[in-house]
Amino acid sequence: MGIKERHERDREAVRRAILDAARELFVAEGFHNVSIRKIAERIEYSPAALYGYFPSKDDIFFALAEEGFHLLGDPQGVRDDPRFKDSPPLDRLRAAFWRLYEFSRDHPQYFALMFVDRSVPRISREYERFAFAREGKQHIIEEIQAAMDAGALPRTLDPTVAMRALMVGVVGVAVLRLSERLGPGEDADLLAADVLNLTLAGLRSDITLRSAGLTTCPLEIIPVADAQAS
Repeated sequence: MGIKERHERDREAVRRAILDAARELFVAEGFHNVSIRKIAERIEYSPAALYGYFPSKDDIFFALAEEGFHLLGDPQGVRDDPRFKDSPPLDRLRAAFWRLYEFSRDHPQYFALMFVDRSVPRISREYERFAFAREGKQHIIEEIQAAMDAGALPRTLDPTVAMRALMVGVVGVAVLRLSERLGPGEDADLLAADVLNLTLAGLRSDITLRSAGLTTCPLEIIPVADAQAS
């Protein structure tokens, strides 16, 4: 290994240490209560050294949020998954939202930071960087539209409202699990599956949805956490 490669490897290792320490601190203490100095102390570096990797604490959050969205994956991946190649549209739609729940279960710190902490900076400040996340939302809407076109969901549905209803249900169970608000012996996985199936059944029944569809993506205007709370 050459000097340049060794330097890049060492730099990436420090960057990884910064992100891991920041993620743990942000979740444990809240983004607003964590300083660059506190992150530096966790990895035994000077604050000045951290600025050589990230210009600000906000930039550390953006890097973590970007990682989180990539871990969550693009809902388009469900459509491309060979297991769902010939599946009915509702099965693909259910699988896409189940991935969101699995993300909350398998990566709870990322989920907490992205969907729970209300003090995180606005992702709109990094509009181009998170274009792929907005595209992911659009893919879900397209999947709902495909279900409507196939007759699996009523054509009177507003796809954006349907998407929000499904997301709120799944995220709600995830937050209950994360905050340890489940009852004794209650299985979060089963509850999430029940909520998802119940919401889909309600949508199929042509129930009247009174909430308005979003004209803009929450990622464009407010933090992810606020978007879920709205």
